[in-house]
Amino acid sequence: MKSDLCRSLGIAFPLFAFSHCRDVVAAVSKAGGFGVFGAAGYTPAELEIELQWIDAHIDGRPYGVDLLIPENLTLRTEAGATIGDIAAGIGPAHRDFVHDLLRQHGVDPDAPIHHRRRDDPDRPPPYQRESGEHLMDVAFRHPIRLIANALGVPPASMLQRARAAGIPCAALVGAREHAVRQVEAGVDIIVAQGGEAGGHCGEVSTMVLIPEVLRAIKGMRPVPVLAAGGIMTGRQMAGCMAMGAAGVWTGSVWLATAEAETSPVFRDKMVAARSRDTVRSRGRTGKPARQLKSAWTEAWDGPDSPGFLPMPLQGILSEPAMHRVNQSAEGGNRSADALVSYFVGQGVGLVDSVQSCRSVVQGFMTEFAEAIEDMKGLVED
Repeated sequence: MKSDLCRSLGIAFPLFAFSHCRDVVAAVSKAGGFGVFGAAGYTPAELEIELQWIDAHIDGRPYGVDLLIPENLTLRTEAGATIGDIAAGIGPAHRDFVHDLLRQHGVDPDAPIHHRRRDDPDRPPPYQRESGEHLMDVAFRHPIRLIANALGVPPASMLQRARAAGIPCAALVGAREHAVRQVEAGVDIIVAQGGEAGGHCGEVSTMVLIPEVLRAIKGMRPVPVLAAGGIMTGRQMAGCMAMGAAGVWTGSVWLATAEAETSPVFRDKMVAARSRDTVRSRGRTGKPARQLKSAWTEAWDGPDSPGFLPMPLQGILSEPAMHRVNQSAEGGNRSADALVSYFVGQGVGLVDSVQSCRSVVQGFMTEFAEAIEDMKGLVED
């Protein structure tokens, strides 16, 4: 595809795949897209292991890293603080609520977690500036071709390091005014993410947000805009690019692939789900995040909820619990299935099977080409 963005990143097809799974990142890049590794929740040592693996398995294809360093965070910690230090601020009402909810579905709230990092009190707390700087130290030691930040304007150090490394810095936005601030700050790529998206998202739909953002930043300086939110097919990609987007940023579609980190139970729920089976809830992270409806989201949004904790306390409380839920469900506890959930967008209604990442990329390419030919047919004699 002929575009400045494709040429600068060394890709032929501007399909960006955000994933917390290294296998997905490598598979998508090798298939012709651009994998972006979501590093939120990793320690620097863990991120080093993941990126070393990607470097060894991606066959020299380009990839990027996405960090989550919120511009606005209610709870900031001092240098050297641990998860255990700030978890002490979670009161008994919230802990009891989670324990009771798990027990109602036959899940032991004290069961050992297979991957200890999920509830290790000695880990550094997530989403903090200090942690983000250490993760950047790791990321910039590797041959990444893009770095991105979610939840606000990237730290100045990220923008400076990206320029020094000669790679673009991307940022996610959910409203036109956010895009203007990002361009003013010096961001190189805007990811305009509509409310259909999985994870943290705003309320404006992708169909409205893309032209709003493009109009708002027109005349400021040339900044490519990637469309995100509910995009699961090549025809949707073509539609977004017809509106002026330079490509698409996708996430949910990769959760139902054979390479994904998601459990078989969740993938089955994805295949069975419809577009109205997702909800924006604070019950997982403390900020509004779209996820699959479940007994977990219903409980937190219900009348007996103790209320949401600010980020990152809600995540520190919920993530170990959800990991125990997944372990129990994978172990055959069918009662736990009702609690199983994950961040996924409204495009889940378009998922009808589990495929390989290569098949998904090829499907995007085929449908995109078909859409372009159909559009040409509308104007040709």
